[in-house]
Amino acid sequence: MSKQPRQNLIRMIGPGLLVAATGVGAGDLATGALTGSRLGTAVLWAVLVGAGLKFVLTEGLARWQLATGTTFLEGTSGYFGRLAHGVFLFYLLCWSYFVGAALMSACGVCAHAIFPLTDPVTDKRIYGLGHSALAVGLVLAGGYRLFEKVMTVCIVGMFITVVLATCLMQPDWSAVGRGLVIPSIPSADGSGLEWTIALLGGVGGTLTILCYGYWIREEGRGDVRELRSCRIDLAVGYIMTAIFGVAMVILGSRLGQGTGKGATLVVNLADELQNSLGSSGLFARWAFLIGAWGAIFSSLLGVWQSVPYLFADYRNQSKRRATLPAIERPTLTVDVTGFDYRAYLFAIATVPAVGLWMDFSQAQKLYAIVGALFIPMLAFALLVLNGRESLIGQRHRNSWYTTGMLIVTLAMSLLAGWFAIRNKFGG
Repeated sequence: MSKQPRQNLIRMIGPGLLVAATGVGAGDLATGALTGSRLGTAVLWAVLVGAGLKFVLTEGLARWQLATGTTFLEGTSGYFGRLAHGVFLFYLLCWSYFVGAALMSACGVCAHAIFPLTDPVTDKRIYGLGHSALAVGLVLAGGYRLFEKVMTVCIVGMFITVVLATCLMQPDWSAVGRGLVIPSIPSADGSGLEWTIALLGGVGGTLTILCYGYWIREEGRGDVRELRSCRIDLAVGYIMTAIFGVAMVILGSRLGQGTGKGATLVVNLADELQNSLGSSGLFARWAFLIGAWGAIFSSLLGVWQSVPYLFADYRNQSKRRATLPAIERPTLTVDVTGFDYRAYLFAIATVPAVGLWMDFSQAQKLYAIVGALFIPMLAFALLVLNGRESLIGQRHRNSWYTTGMLIVTLAMSLLAGWFAIRNKFGG
């Protein structure tokens, strides 16, 4: 394939790949592996359903933006008013802090496993800060185009290596096939439903879904005729996300529960992979670790690059609220060289680093509540905004199928949120 067609292909599916790369982090890897260790491959169907539900959410965001000419954040602020505007800022700040700290820590743990310098705790801090600084440098040095290229390399690398490690395990492919097409929820000490729901909700990202609108704007997609391109690249992105999730469930089902959580569990899985494969185990361990590192770093880089869009967009709206309602005025492109974008970029790259030295177990309870609310709030907003012909037009309003999927997403995410909050409070 010549260079030009390859570049055109990347530009076509680029935003979808960014959604996949940013949405898969250490928590997603661990959720898939832990669910597989408890329930086996019988719940692989849940990965496909979860990816499908996230596709519906993200497609709804793109449809709103292309049909109305405004970002979804502008739409919710204009329609739901100041309360939604303020709630979003609160959520954004909480999410940025806890996810930023978790991603730096996960990068540090994974990098230590690949190339240890000192002890694990010190390395976690050194590598965590180093990865954060590297991400800032990449965002500032090359803008969106360099970011897109680096993320494409990361996701292709993590996809190949993790799938390769899974194939080396030689799973029971007939059981895998049954798990993909026959929905079932095995009993696991009464927690089978809880783990299945967690797997459903753990596929793909949360807040970063909103950033898809800014990425397609970077690609020059501003007309509703580009919706087909968005559906294609989102399909590619979520298919890759689903395959990655399936691979992690299969690995978990073969390697056992393991110990630890997040990136620590990922490293333990790599060690168990080496022990279980004999002569090819060392190669499989390194392949898996490199793939896991690619998944975690691409998630960190994606958050560093995209979440400042949301803050800058929020600030743009705050400055203009005294004029027309947000949904009636033309959208201003977010200025990535402006103060608001860069200030938030530096803030998310530094403030959460405190978490590398401190334990915030109590504060995590607050984040569990806030985090559990995002997907149901997003599904509800899409039901309302994209369901009103007066806002989005008759042609682009939700179909009966999309409405049904959003209702399912709302119900599943509320149930997942309830389980997450209950576990955090020890209920």
